[in-house]
Amino acid sequence: MSDCVFCRIVAGQVPATIVREWDDAIAIRPRSGGCTDGHVFVLPRVHVEDAGTDIEVTKAVMGRAAELMAELPAANLITSKGTEATQSVFHLHVHIVPRLDGDDLPLPWTPQHEARTAAKEAGA
Repeated sequence: MSDCVFCRIVAGQVPATIVREWDDAIAIRPRSGGCTDGHVFVLPRVHVEDAGTDIEVTKAVMGRAAELMAELPAANLITSKGTEATQSVFHLHVHIVPRLDGDDLPLPWTPQHEARTAAKEAGA
């Protein structure tokens, strides 16, 4: 798809920092630098809108992500489906977010997030 930035990255039409390549997927660094050191996206070489669109492609991408996660002591594996779930690029991609104790990255279901939210409300 010519309007999909991830398809254009896979085709070599848009520059990206490629971390690892396989025949069915690639791992790239986010242009923003990511939310932690070592944050990468794993995406399929074929255009699939999200994790629910093509189960076989999703399985392959998750398997590639697992290969990278095996090299890390701690990490989050995150993907989104739909705008309501914060998907902003409609090409399946999985975030691997390496974690360190005390990295202060609050995910919405963690005590760190609750503490940060409470602190903001108290100061408001």
